Formats: sequence, structure tokens, C-alpha cells
Amino acid sequence: MRRPSAVSDRTGPEWVARPERSNAATIRFMAWVALTLGRPAARLLLYPICVYFWAFSAKARAASRKYLRKALGREAGAMDMLRHYHAFAATILDRVFLFNDQYDAFDVRVHGKDIVVDMIARGQGCFLLGAHMGSFEIVRSLAREAQGPRVSMVMYEDNARKLNAVLDAINPNLSLQVIALGKVDSMLKVDAALERGEFVGMLGDRTIEGEGTVACDFLGEQAALPTGPLRIAMMLKRPVVLMFGLYRGGNRYDIYFERLADMGQTERSQRDAVLEQALKRYVERIEYYCRLAPYNWFNFYDFWK
Repeated sequence: MRRPSAVSDRTGPEWVARPERSNAATIRFMAWVALTLGRPAARLLLYPICVYFWAFSAKARAASRKYLRKALGREAGAMDMLRHYHAFAATILDRVFLFNDQYDAFDVRVHGKDIVVDMIARGQGCFLLGAHMGSFEIVRSLAREAQGPRVSMVMYEDNARKLNAVLDAINPNLSLQVIALGKVDSMLKVDAALERGEFVGMLGDRTIEGEGTVACDFLGEQAALPTGPLRIAMMLKRPVVLMFGLYRGGNRYDIYFERLADMGQTERSQRDAVLEQALKRYVERIEYYCRLAPYNWFNFYDFWK
């Protein structure tokens, strides 16, 4: 990986401008089908849905092909792209069951559990840093099932509103676990959750307009990665743990935890160097998991544009 470098001002990222393809009524209908007919029957609907979106979403299809070519190390065919779409659709469907605490329906293997156990034993909160890869909800459901620390999700306000619309349609009780950034009391809420020993999740792979970024070599091409999530951890002086909940087909998931950085032990003069090192490590690990489970990367836009 080449050394990260500063990125000049740019227009808003493509993913922000993408229109939403769902609404509350559609989500409620899908939830009703899933919970009434069961997961095996609901999964049958994924095949025509995936074929439809593959056929009529040219930009997403092109982005899928480009990413898969990099992750697989070969040209991606139609079946590769459909498999990519299906993995995404499967994790979305599984949210319905996870939001309703049906964790027992899944075969979940946890790697690096000792890292989380250590954080709990210390009685201090920490940041869980992930990406739009696999399922974050499987990680949060693990915490609920194990009666571990509460896991809240920190999101920018627009994304938080969209996720809360989904939660309200499926399980309104979970909407309290989303903290929207950009409000006067956002950082106070995050800090209060950490002080209670809770875990706070962030996804660090998408930028927003005006956010600080650096250019990193990701899968062989320069891409802009945001510095915001790591700066929040540094500001609040908390450790950061990487987390990825990878979908492995059927009802199987692998959850991975890795230590990334302890932002509480950083001298002021070393902050930029520590942030750069942590971001470099973050990108390296995303690359690793993209190659380990290539169909789990769910950024259906030109990530390198």
C-alpha cells in the first residue's frame, strides 16, 4: 500500500446521490412475508429480486463488475455479479429476523472473541469500526443474545433517519440504538454511551461532502477514505476494534474482531501519525476480508471515482 496522501476538494460522493429504492410500506411487506412464511420461503423471493436489480441497475452492475474484478483477480461474469447481489439481499432479509431477536436461526462463528471479553472486563467502552461489508446487525445481535454491552450505531443524520425508518417498520424498540451525528448533542450522546461501558459502532468506508479524506491504495487503485470516524475516537480517547460480520451462505456468518488502535494513549504531537497508521491498517484489513469473502462488499457504486 502506498502512503496515504491528502485529497483535494471534490464534489459529493456518488453514493449520496443515489435514489432510495425502498420505502416503509415495502419494508413492512417484506417483513410480513419473512415472518409469516419463514426464512426458507422468503429466501426464494431473493432470486427474482436479484435478477431484476441486476438487469435494471446498470450503474450498480458496472460497479459490481469493477469491484469483483479487483477482489477476485479475474474478470467477473454474470453469475459472479448475481452472487454479489444475492449476498447483499440475503443480509438485508436476515435483518428482519435479527431485528426480531431470532438469533438462534443462524449459525455464527466468532473469531477474536477474547478481544471483546477483555474490553468488557476493563469496564470501558470502545468503538467498533466496520465497513459496508457483510452484516453489522449480526454483530449487534450477538451482543444482545450474549447479554453483553449495548451496541449503538453512530451515523450521519440522513443515514440515521433512513435506518430508523427501517427499524420503525420492523422493531421500533431498536431505534434508540442509533445516534445521529450532526446534532448539538451528538458527541455528548456518544461520550455518555462510552462512559457507561457500551460499544459504539461506526462504518468508516464512505465519505460525505466536506468531510476530511485521505487517498489510500485500495485493491490496486487510489480511493478516498474518510478520517472522521478515527478522529472521533481520538477526540474521545477510546480504543478502536475492527469488526466484520461476513455472510458465508445459507444461515452462516463469521464475525471477526481485531484490535486497531488505542486512541486514549496518543500524545498530541503524534496524533496525525497515529491516525494515518490506523487508517492504513484499516484499509489493509478491508482488502484482506474483500479477498476472503469477495461477495460481501456492499458498495454498489464506483468506490474509486
